Amino acid sequence: MEDQIMDGQNAAGPSASGRTENDTLFDAPPMAEQERMVEAVLFASAEPVTLRDLEGRLPPGCNPREALEHLRKRYEGRGVRVVRLGDAWAIRTAPDLGFLMQKETTELRKLSRAAIETLAIVAYHQPVTRTEIEEIRGVSVSRGTIDQLMEMDWIRLGRRRMTPGRPVTFVVTPDFLDHFGLESARDLPGLKELRAAGLLENRPPPGSLPMGQGGDEDEEPEEQAELFEE
Repeated sequence: MEDQIMDGQNAAGPSASGRTENDTLFDAPPMAEQERMVEAVLFASAEPVTLRDLEGRLPPGCNPREALEHLRKRYEGRGVRVVRLGDAWAIRTAPDLGFLMQKETTELRKLSRAAIETLAIVAYHQPVTRTEIEEIRGVSVSRGTIDQLMEMDWIRLGRRRMTPGRPVTFVVTPDFLDHFGLESARDLPGLKELRAAGLLENRPPPGSLPMGQGGDEDEEPEEQAELFEE
């Protein structure tokens, strides 16, 4: 009887390698299989997928971060890429092939100069409060401008500042990064690139007023910019 008990303990106990039978149930799949799993999730998801979401979907023991990096390298030079958008990942068409996806009719979404300036300030200075936006622009920011950018899902509320009144801050969204093909706000062009592209003047045109001296409101309905296509 004692021999039978000892045999039973040996059967359920650790082997010479220090592992038990139950351990084999949680062995992670090979990295190639993990790549396939991550690829399937990214392909089927309509929205970018976070690393935490992947960790919750993949079997125990998997390393989605490593699988993503392998998958990213595997797709280099292909028609689609595995791209990082903030803290999430997605499969996107290669930028140089975007013209193949264009529709015959495009919808132009117009933004006022005030909205463009506000969006640029949020992108380059985030997290930034409304008061700070007004200080940088030199004019007050209307609620309509903020609402328009939030409805487009290009900016969102960030953390509150630990200052008197605890004002909310604004930051850009993953949709903004996705729209402009950016991995993070750090990839935004600098002043030299903007000037080289003709998007930023070296000095204001003769006779123009500095920003903030043309009025107290930021709305300029007569000046619309058709810069963003969808």
